[in-house]
Amino acid sequence: MKATGIVRRIDDLGRVVIPKEIRRTMRIREGDPLEIYTNSEGEVIFKKYSAISEMSENASYVADIMHKIAGCGVLIFDKDHVVASAGVPKKEIAERRASDELEEIMDNRTQYFRKGDSRKIFPAQGTEYFALSAVPILAGGDVSGAVVFIANEKYQEVTDLQKSLTSAGAQFLAKKIE
Repeated sequence: MKATGIVRRIDDLGRVVIPKEIRRTMRIREGDPLEIYTNSEGEVIFKKYSAISEMSENASYVADIMHKIAGCGVLIFDKDHVVASAGVPKKEIAERRASDELEEIMDNRTQYFRKGDSRKIFPAQGTEYFALSAVPILAGGDVSGAVVFIANEKYQEVTDLQKSLTSAGAQFLAKKIE
């Protein structure tokens, strides 16, 4: 565990403020759910809760099926990083953070479908994979993540099948969360 040198007191209601620097670094936003753990050394540990990460096995199955049907790579994100993938090398993409562009799509609850020479969206930081489609996973009115198809040599723009599968995958995962 990394020491920050920051000390905070608990107020009379049992609250403690997580410093802004830590919230920014860990991408913790107002309203984000946190899990609270304790360990045998008496430490209290806060961890960002991700419903998609909790069901990463289901997300992997969905990614595999979508990849087999559509013929291109699939990435499934929680709000921060890749939790499942198919059709792309796992060691290149596992745990990569969501790009600012993908976060904007999720935050705005919009969908992205690449046609023709439209702007390329790179959904995962530090990779050259660009998206054919990106659809947020909306569960109980909240954004939980996104489903993304990745371009390859055969597919440089989204097909109607890929549009439908991206939306269906996002809806299926949302239902599993609810």
